[in-house]
Amino acid sequence: MKVKIAVPSKGRISNPSIEILEKAGLGLKDNSNRKLISATYNKNIDIMFARASDIPEFVEEGIVDMGITGVDLIKESEANVKELVDLNFGQTELVLASPEESNINSIEDVNSDMIVATEFPVLTEKYFKNNNLDLKIVTLSGSTEIAPFIGVADLITDLTSTGTTLKMNHLKIIDVILKSSIKLIANHENFKEKNSLIESIATSIKGVIEAERKKLVMMNVESVNLEAVKNVMPSMSGPTISEVLSEKETVAVQAVVDEDEVFNLVNDLRNAGAKDILVMPIERII
Repeated sequence: MKVKIAVPSKGRISNPSIEILEKAGLGLKDNSNRKLISATYNKNIDIMFARASDIPEFVEEGIVDMGITGVDLIKESEANVKELVDLNFGQTELVLASPEESNINSIEDVNSDMIVATEFPVLTEKYFKNNNLDLKIVTLSGSTEIAPFIGVADLITDLTSTGTTLKMNHLKIIDVILKSSIKLIANHENFKEKNSLIESIATSIKGVIEAERKKLVMMNVESVNLEAVKNVMPSMSGPTISEVLSEKETVAVQAVVDEDEVFNLVNDLRNAGAKDILVMPIERII
């Protein structure tokens, strides 16, 4: 029984998606020459490359068993899929924006005589209906930012991660419609039929996500200093302590800690009596 995973063929989320799969042990056999369908080092798992916007529908229809794509595209397509894992990258917001010099500063300033341009007509229409507004929606396939300045629309809805592009185009954010990130999704029926393999894939990917910005800190500690060392260790579930290593009653201690704690922690551990401190990267946490 095989599982096929759809991955964006290009764009900002393509390479990070491949990197996560590789870290999870699902690297492509020939990553230098991407084909429509590529084998992985697991004989039961294949990767299919597709447009990110098509992936929700492919998963819903069962063309593929799983996929990686954005929440914005899942909601825009209204695909009925099972969300398995937030991949912790690609965070963006779908926002409502207007020209900086306009008098539109909030949703209360918008009226139904206005026109909005967008690449997300479904989400945009739902948003305005929820605000009791019935605007004309112009669907564009790109360059949405210029629409208000060429007379196409009064407003736009567009994706932004930092807001920089909007500011460069003299637009201001009026409201946030949707917060989006990249998700691992699955077909509902295939999730049941191929549960063991799909769950294994999701678990491996979760392990990669959990390991991000985590480090394994290992050290030797004389027993007399053990309590002092334990008191400064901010580990996930308490440090792991091995048997006595020598006649000096020295024990080996290790713990998983956040990456941003390592700098201060190493000094605290040394002051508490730890020796031979080793900091190592972590590939996965299961």
